[in-house]
Amino acid sequence: MKLYTFQVAPNPTKVRLYLAEKVAGGAVIDIPQVSVNLPKGEQRKPEHLARNPLGRLPVLELNDGSCLTESLTIIEYLEECYPHPAMIGRSPLERARVREVERIAELGVLLPIGRIIHATNSPIGLPPNPEVAAHFRKILPEGLRLLDTRLSDGRPFVAGDCPTIADCTLAAALQFARFGKVEIDPTFTHLLHWDARYRERAAAKSALTL
Repeated sequence: MKLYTFQVAPNPTKVRLYLAEKVAGGAVIDIPQVSVNLPKGEQRKPEHLARNPLGRLPVLELNDGSCLTESLTIIEYLEECYPHPAMIGRSPLERARVREVERIAELGVLLPIGRIIHATNSPIGLPPNPEVAAHFRKILPEGLRLLDTRLSDGRPFVAGDCPTIADCTLAAALQFARFGKVEIDPTFTHLLHWDARYRERAAAKSALTL
C-alpha cells in the first residue's frame, strides 16, 4: 500500500496521526507516504487524478492498484486490517461514542476552520469570500464549546482514556488553525490544555509540523 498525503493539510494529517498512534501503540504498519504538493497544484496532474478524480488528498493506493479516497474511509479500512490497538473503540457502544465525538470534531471544528482559511487566505489559491469567512467564524465556537465541555471532566483524550480517531481529527484541525492564523478563543481552556498535552506525544510530534 501507499499513502498520498501533504503536510499541514488537515485530512491527510488526520490519517498520518492515526498511523503514528497505531505504531506508537505497537502495531506494525509500513505504508510509504508520498507527498503531493497542493500549493503547486500537483493534485491536478493526470497521474493524481487517476487516483482521485476529485483531485483531493489523502489517497490510499491498495496493493491491487485501486484507491480509497476519503480520510475516514481510509482510517476505517486500516482499522479493519490492523485492529490493535483499537482506535475506534472496542465495543459497539464505544465505537459509537468515538464516532460521535469524531464527527463533532470534523463537522464542528475542522470544517469551519477550513472554510475560514480558504475564504480568507487560501493556500491553494481560492478567491477570498468575506461572507463565507464571517459565517463560519460565527459557527466555529459551537463545536469548540461542545468539545471543551466534554474535556472538562479531566479525561486525557477526546473520547476518554486512550487516543482515538477523535484526537487525530481535532489535532489536525487545530494545526490547520495555527497554519491559517485562525484564533481559538482562550476561554476554551480545557480544549487548549488538551491540545498542548496532545502535541507533546511522540506520535503527534512525528506527524504535526506546527
